[in-house]
Amino acid sequence: MLACELALAGVQPLVLEQRTGPSLEQRANGMVGQVIRMLDRRGLYERLTGSSRPPTPAQQFMFAAFPLPLHELPESPVYLVMVPQRKIEEMLAARAVELGVTIRSGHRLTGLAQKDDRVLVDVDGPDGGYRIETRYLVGADGGKSITRKLAGIEFPGITTDRTVGRTAHVTVPAELRDPVTGGLRVPGYGVIPPFLHHRTELGLIAYAPFPDGRTLISVNTSSLPAPDGDLTIAELQQALKHVLGGIEIPLGPPDGDGPHLLRRLSGGNTRLAERYRDGRVLLVGDAAHVHSAMGGPGLNLGLQDAVNLGWKLAATVRGWAPDALLDTYESERRPAGARVTMHTLAQHALTGPGPEVTALRTLFGELLQKPDVLQHIASLIAGSDIRYDVGTPPAGGFAPDLGPVTRSGRPLLVDNTGTLAEVAAPWRDRVDVVAVPVDGLSALLVRPDNYVAWASDVAAPDAGSLRTALTRWFGAPEVSGSGSPAA
Repeated sequence: MLACELALAGVQPLVLEQRTGPSLEQRANGMVGQVIRMLDRRGLYERLTGSSRPPTPAQQFMFAAFPLPLHELPESPVYLVMVPQRKIEEMLAARAVELGVTIRSGHRLTGLAQKDDRVLVDVDGPDGGYRIETRYLVGADGGKSITRKLAGIEFPGITTDRTVGRTAHVTVPAELRDPVTGGLRVPGYGVIPPFLHHRTELGLIAYAPFPDGRTLISVNTSSLPAPDGDLTIAELQQALKHVLGGIEIPLGPPDGDGPHLLRRLSGGNTRLAERYRDGRVLLVGDAAHVHSAMGGPGLNLGLQDAVNLGWKLAATVRGWAPDALLDTYESERRPAGARVTMHTLAQHALTGPGPEVTALRTLFGELLQKPDVLQHIASLIAGSDIRYDVGTPPAGGFAPDLGPVTRSGRPLLVDNTGTLAEVAAPWRDRVDVVAVPVDGLSALLVRPDNYVAWASDVAAPDAGSLRTALTRWFGAPEVSGSGSPAA
């Protein structure tokens, strides 16, 4: 995603990919939140889903195993796409190549040294080691990031070993599939709803019958230790029986050729990098933050990091970025990471075993009956409550849909007054002036990451405040007739 954003902004990055082919590991099964709207802004949503229709808000979701009736809200901020992560990776890699990005498969970082004006990067490739000199290095290399470690960036947080998670693709008897809800009918217990976490006093269950015919069951519990050896279907079945209080559900091996998931995880980590930048080295995604997967916030958070960083890094490389622009990547995105680690820890606590947690859940459930609380939680999950400190609202918030003009990845001045083209002329090499109807606004300045940098609701917008915003985010104006930014 970062490579695509850099390429759109006129910078050609080099991607070092340690893998030599698509990963067979089963990871995320979809995306949740603002990133879906961002993909649509870039014209990638249709490529991912095959649908020419724009994304629509979800009518229900979950938080800490509480069902959220999002249809009761005036407008749900939660968007969902149910696609396996490998398909997302394939789509983004293909798009990067279309944009001219070079991807070196089977190459991995082994060392780095920073100089005043560059980074010396040691790489191990299929034909041996070599060195690259680059102006910037971005670590998008996961929770065990070698980039982060080599840069000396601490990764504080907490490690827990209380729970064991068991997850596998399985088959279940057809008669246990509830025809009305699509859930798992448990004799003597009730129906476990599909695609939602379900809590009992002894643990947590997730039942996911995917449209492609695969069925995934996950069981988390702190009262059933992990045995030696790899997970088996029989062990998962025993864990499910335990969490259901002794009710046994027959599980069989999955159908088809796979790849199939069969994974046991003990404990978990919640960590946030102490900083996202060290000189010319930056971190995105899991390299900067790890947390529980509950609620599926990981891809939303990491890909939004990439979109935020892309245009700022490109502007810095191209020479027109204001001095402090690259620093705003951390000041804007680290709080977003902290917010996700906060709410995933809260969800973990709310889904724990024991009568005291049950009491807490009763109280929390009562609070969720209040429309403003439901709205607050929905916005938290979606990441739509993130506002950047870029002026008075609606500045700082995510821009409304402007149509195909956002596919360029360029800054946009939406001028529906016909009076601002001359004001923006000194930034014409960086900012496109367009006219797109926007409810309640006469003009707005939109950053490439689709966040609003400035807005006006009057027929004659203030030119001075617009110049200030243009300079703050897109650098000094071009000197008339020089073809280059002012010194």
